Amino acid sequence: MERKNLLIIGGGGREHAIIWKLAKSPHVGKIYCAPGNAGIAELAECVNITATDISAILEFLKNHPDIYMTVVGPDDPLSLGLVDKLEAEGFRVFGPTKAASQLEASKVFSKNLMQKYDIPTANYETFSDYSMAIEFVKGQKTYPLVIKADGLALGKGVLICENFEEAEQGLKQIMLDKAFGEAGQNVVIEEFLKGFEVSVLAFCDGKTILPMASARDYKRAHDNDIGLNTGGMGTYSPNDKYLPKHEEFAYDHILKKTVDALNSEGIKFKGVIFFGFMINGDNVKVLEYNARFGDPETQSVLPRLENDLMEVFEAVIDERLNEIDLRFKEEKCVTVVLASGGYPEKYEKHIPITLPDKLPEGVTIFHAGTAMINNQLVTNGGRVINISALGKTIEDARKKAYKIAKKVKFKNKHLRTDIAKL
Repeated sequence: MERKNLLIIGGGGREHAIIWKLAKSPHVGKIYCAPGNAGIAELAECVNITATDISAILEFLKNHPDIYMTVVGPDDPLSLGLVDKLEAEGFRVFGPTKAASQLEASKVFSKNLMQKYDIPTANYETFSDYSMAIEFVKGQKTYPLVIKADGLALGKGVLICENFEEAEQGLKQIMLDKAFGEAGQNVVIEEFLKGFEVSVLAFCDGKTILPMASARDYKRAHDNDIGLNTGGMGTYSPNDKYLPKHEEFAYDHILKKTVDALNSEGIKFKGVIFFGFMINGDNVKVLEYNARFGDPETQSVLPRLENDLMEVFEAVIDERLNEIDLRFKEEKCVTVVLASGGYPEKYEKHIPITLPDKLPEGVTIFHAGTAMINNQLVTNGGRVINISALGKTIEDARKKAYKIAKKVKFKNKHLRTDIAKL
């Protein structure tokens, strides 16, 4: 069997999990990663190119004709049109085009799409003018209100406002102070949905959409869901509250309708769509879309995937996803994120890390923000290490993950202690 060489774009926990899974495939040869991290370097050759340096990525591919396929992990290069540029040069790529990735890159685009095609979501208004947004908020009687920056903001551009003062402050922060840069040119103001959250990742080839196992993400920085929004402090899969009736409704009224809606707009989505749901009773509504594997959901979902990931990627690119039967292990998976003290605000980098010598069966450490400096493993980001553990039950997996979390040492280590505490 011919093994094929790959280039993975990105350098976080999600990319480590994707590479870890791909490395198990008999179809995969050498893996390159741009830029990668210290953990990825154990499985792939890391190249010093940032994920958004499109010209350098193109140059690298032209100089490496041995690379069969490129897989794009993060949102930024997708929204910059990396996939379009690579395809235009004749390269084989896994990931959505710039037009398709608007699903994540523009909250205004995705909300308008849902409204137009009757996909259940929260009621909302969009604004590009600060004074008009303020006037709208003044007229609101029901709080909390949710304010979202239109563009990409590393999972942090969503504010939940309990009263007018907080909403006014939030709008000022996003639209005037540009806390999220150009992402705050436009805002979406929407009703606050009550219920429980579910994350569902789904492979899509533009025609067929195949959901993966569900997950639950913990966004807030501290226990009991308090503190600032982060990129995610931990996950578990499957989400036990996501019942077959919810799954059925979501597939018919959200997943399938989203693909049909995009096609009606002349947009073919090929890659992974992340659906963030809020569920209240029998009601399932879309909180958000992402146009790629979720992070850290991927670190809980891929360890449970029984399929060869390379075969699934091939089927997506070749538009024959209908031939794939996705299968997941019965075992549950819990992922705990170890972050730098101060994340998601200011934090120190390059703090030495000590990892346990041996890991028990079913436990994997995925590196997120790590680097090697003078042969010493050090922190190099806000989210540093992800510990993913498989177990017969959620509680079993949880105990395994936290046991290893204790053994990972670095100064000012921050973690939530309530991930998957059912």
